[in-house]
Amino acid sequence: MPELLEVENLQVSFHTPAGEVPAVRGLDLRVGAGEAVGLVGESGCGKSVTALSLMGLVPEPGRVRAGSIRLDGRELVGLPPEEYRKVRGREIGMVFQEPMTSLNPVFTVGFQVGEALSTHLDLSRDEARRRCVELLMEVGIPAPAERLRAYPAQLSGGLRQRVMIAIAVACRPKLLVADEPTTALDVTIQAQIMRLLGRLRRDRGMSLLLITHDLGLVAQNVDRVVVMYAGYAVEEATTEMLFEEPLHPYTRGLLGSLPGAPGLRRGERLRAIPGNVPHPSRVPSGCPFRDRCSEAVKECVAAVPVLEEKRPGHRARCVRVERRV
Repeated sequence: MPELLEVENLQVSFHTPAGEVPAVRGLDLRVGAGEAVGLVGESGCGKSVTALSLMGLVPEPGRVRAGSIRLDGRELVGLPPEEYRKVRGREIGMVFQEPMTSLNPVFTVGFQVGEALSTHLDLSRDEARRRCVELLMEVGIPAPAERLRAYPAQLSGGLRQRVMIAIAVACRPKLLVADEPTTALDVTIQAQIMRLLGRLRRDRGMSLLLITHDLGLVAQNVDRVVVMYAGYAVEEATTEMLFEEPLHPYTRGLLGSLPGAPGLRRGERLRAIPGNVPHPSRVPSGCPFRDRCSEAVKECVAAVPVLEEKRPGHRARCVRVERRV
């Protein structure tokens, strides 16, 4: 499968009075043409900063300090702002976490969807309106012509998220980045949104990078999974491999905290991972997970483990996992 997105050694940091604080620490990530990849980890692991880096939207005082982001062979790191604006929305679309804060409350749905079109396409007013109606219909919004006149506050959470998806795919991007697209939605609406994203991906031949803290969500929705912890990728495998034989203790902890985890008896409490993700300025030396890991040994303190192939097509950043390649 040809690679659409290739991220190599991505390093993102934020300048503070105490110095540079790394948020993403040498991340490698690839997404093939038409492929769906999940980027998974707890809050504070660097997932959303990674997404903003792809869009050229890392907020001040943050910056991409090193690394490469190539889309369809084109280097994006270092692009002038006006050139990045041509990529954003046209070649990469993004669905943000909170549609109520991402949508402008003082403009109608029609204006905001139309703005996404007019930024990149030369359409007449009538053509833009017709396209807006088609987009709202495509994402499953009832009475789309009427909804163009609605304001975000007049829509339910599920409809607002559909509007965000319509804006993100308006110009038929090659890659859609969905950052926690089902946050604060009930389970039924979550399933509808994920089915919608899957259908759009298949119908348009679009690639999808799904960013979430929920391994259960990615189980049926992506082809491959990258697990992040404290700014590092700690495991990468196909979805089937990851769920059948998770190699990294952090991944096993995430899977063990899910209802229905192997070995969990009826009525037994879910198994939480002890402790919390460290603040980016206080990541321990050596393996970033060692302070929370029940399997840590003295070798875990010496250096950050290498993310290497431990099984064919399955990489992990752990000294305790033997290679069988």
